Amino acid sequence: MREIDVARVAEAVARLCEEASMDLGEDAFAALERALEQEESPVGKDVIGQLIENARLARKEWVPMCQDTGVAVVLVDVGQDVHVVGGSLEEAINAGVRKGYQEGYLRKSVVGDPFERKNTGDNTPAVIHYRVVPGDRLRITVLPKGAGSENMSALKMLTPADGLEGVMDFVVDVVDEAGSNPCPPIIVGVGVGGTMDQAALLAKRALARPVGQPHRRPEIAGVEEKLLQRINRLGIGPQGLGGRVTALAVHMEVYPTHIACLPVAVNLQCHAARHKEAVL
Repeated sequence: MREIDVARVAEAVARLCEEASMDLGEDAFAALERALEQEESPVGKDVIGQLIENARLARKEWVPMCQDTGVAVVLVDVGQDVHVVGGSLEEAINAGVRKGYQEGYLRKSVVGDPFERKNTGDNTPAVIHYRVVPGDRLRITVLPKGAGSENMSALKMLTPADGLEGVMDFVVDVVDEAGSNPCPPIIVGVGVGGTMDQAALLAKRALARPVGQPHRRPEIAGVEEKLLQRINRLGIGPQGLGGRVTALAVHMEVYPTHIACLPVAVNLQCHAARHKEAVL
């Protein structure tokens, strides 16, 4: 059994919080560059150009690319042959979030109670999703998730009779109703199948894929492409000012479900597609 001390976990999470907020991944940069070529609206082109420049400046000056540095969503793949020692894994993750947000001067946005609305002051607790996988490694992905796009996300329990067309119509309707609110061009995470909660988690995990990376199954990748084309025909455009590019990518994840179920979740992500990963 391989051992990993919690101190290493905390340090990794702290680093990932800063890097994700300040260093937009090359996948997202490439998607924005493609969008700049595809956009026909002069205003839309100008907007995308500013987004690219903003991301470059954030990386160069090591400052957050957006004032909303979000809630820290942490995806953890725990190898079944790993033993975390020296303390609690969950406490170590939250210690990392606390350190990363404090030392990186990232805005703390988390309130401790949804009704009392009192800020916790250190952006904890993180929203953590664990998955036990084969191996002896710990894979940690941090996705700082801003509220503008998160608030525009949606879930619906369709019936099997709604089928693929029903799923696609729902996804497009969610994006259409969101309009400019999620700061387009967006990345659309879609989860289909499982139960209500599983669909939502699938949609969140879909956002952790490199921007524009097609699904490994060609038939699902085809659905992603069709959805992207339909969404980009809505005319919402960059920042909702009109244009061809409303979404940079659609990522869909699927899972087996009940014979009477067809849950669909849509998790929207703004152009600041922040996610960083470490393997310990």
